[in-house]
Amino acid sequence: MRRSVLSVVATSAAIVLTSTLVGVTPADAHGWSSPGHGTSVTAGDRSLTPRTHFTMAADGSSGATQGGEGIPNIDSVKKTIATYYGDPGTGLANRTDSPYIDEMRSIVSRQSAGLQHIRDAAVRRGEKPAIVLDADDTTLWTYDMEVADMHFVFDTARQDEWVQDERFPAVPSMVGFVNRAQALGFTVFGLTGRNDDQKAATVQNLSKVGYTAFTQDRFFTKWTGVGASQQPSYITCAAAACTTVEYKALTRKHIEQDLGYDITLNIGDQWSDLQGGYADRSVKLPNPTYYLPSADLPGVSEPRLTPRTQFTMAADGSSGATQGGEGIPNIDSVKKTIATYYGDPGTGLANRTDSPYIREMRSIVARQAPVVAAQCAVGRKLHRNPAIVLDADDTTLWTYDMEVADMHFVFDTARQDEWVQDERFPATPSTTSLVSIAQRSGCTIIGLTGRNDDQKTATIENLNTVGYPQFTATKNGTQTYYTKWTGVGASQQPSYITCATAKCTTVEYKSQTRAHIESRAGGRYDVVANFGDQYSDLLGGSADRSVKLPNPTYYLP
Repeated sequence: MRRSVLSVVATSAAIVLTSTLVGVTPADAHGWSSPGHGTSVTAGDRSLTPRTHFTMAADGSSGATQGGEGIPNIDSVKKTIATYYGDPGTGLANRTDSPYIDEMRSIVSRQSAGLQHIRDAAVRRGEKPAIVLDADDTTLWTYDMEVADMHFVFDTARQDEWVQDERFPAVPSMVGFVNRAQALGFTVFGLTGRNDDQKAATVQNLSKVGYTAFTQDRFFTKWTGVGASQQPSYITCAAAACTTVEYKALTRKHIEQDLGYDITLNIGDQWSDLQGGYADRSVKLPNPTYYLPSADLPGVSEPRLTPRTQFTMAADGSSGATQGGEGIPNIDSVKKTIATYYGDPGTGLANRTDSPYIREMRSIVARQAPVVAAQCAVGRKLHRNPAIVLDADDTTLWTYDMEVADMHFVFDTARQDEWVQDERFPATPSTTSLVSIAQRSGCTIIGLTGRNDDQKTATIENLNTVGYPQFTATKNGTQTYYTKWTGVGASQQPSYITCATAKCTTVEYKSQTRAHIESRAGGRYDVVANFGDQYSDLLGGSADRSVKLPNPTYYLP
């Protein structure tokens, strides 16, 4: 190993020197800032900002082609959705003013302007004009249930409680639109994925919030398969379980061909509400809070009725104020994309042997390890006391199974502590090799995590168990594993950390700890490389190079 390390020293040092002379960072020279290769920069914070442009397919397949930085971060998606609905962080939408309300007002205004013309044209043709509307997030607004109650984790039993209690408000602007359509002479039909046992409560809920057009006989709900609630004869499906498109399109066909109406307008918040034909016009309402997929009917091509794939999203959620609902990555599609990336078959458990994530991590480490080895070897040769600093969660220890299978992307401090104390985390793919190479090349290995002091012992033991014997609490009397204070007993904020407010930010805590590590009191190490899966692990300097590892499963600003 000594010979292999020395063999890369001259080459890597020359790269760094050349890059400095021409004003190009090693990241630029090697393409490390490109998707799939990790983001790496030299001293300073250049390029340490989250990506804002994304390509994402609704079915999650882009998790196989996009690197981790190219997948919309789920926490940023949640913040963007909250901004869009005027949710201050309570899970409750603003009922009077928000970008969503503004967009709905605009959509309804455009559709209202053409109602009279559409009705008159149908009457001239001798047709009976009708409008078909979905329920959830087309006429009844589910945001508070989906977010405040379910935290984006759908629960059938809880949904039925909301339905039977008739707790849903009206979708903004839709009551006036539907009632006006009825007054103009349109027959109004409801067509929802809610089941027959929920029909009465749904129609009553609609009436309670101001709709006058919906009646039991013109409101279609889905069969349960129990008792009299059976699949209608006018619906035939390719498989035992009908898709949403089959159910809704064939019900519209029944309305037109059997009941004698012309569906002049079909309105829904899901593409599957609209696909399959049997409507003169279709209007998609915005809804990034869930996605109900369904394949198009065989032989029916409707490229216009397909989800968007290009998105602009700021990590702080601010783009929810500027992007329409279709321009916000749908959270269910984001979840599926993340699952594909981690090789999760739908169980919430990552594939431990092969996945796009594992392959990307392998590629990053293959690119970074030789340069880290060179920096460590050069630093040791020049007696600079070189060190690398690494975060814990999703940098050295892998949290996917906890975040998804256990928490369903809803972080729980108590559950996290159980996982930590039980030392249940596997190693992040390929990083045991990186750490081993760095140590053998002359670097001291230092841990710096947002986990707290009460979790330090268990964290180090977990690291040692899964293949990191290099992590220790101290080395030669100097601290080499840093956890955050709890504020209880002896676990207090260190004197070397000063923060702008009473609660330190992650950047303040981590950057000032790195500065301490490089100081005489902290061991006078030279942090040649700083590794983290969050940008806040890396910002603030006190490291020669910073390397961002991929992680779309949470975002710590």
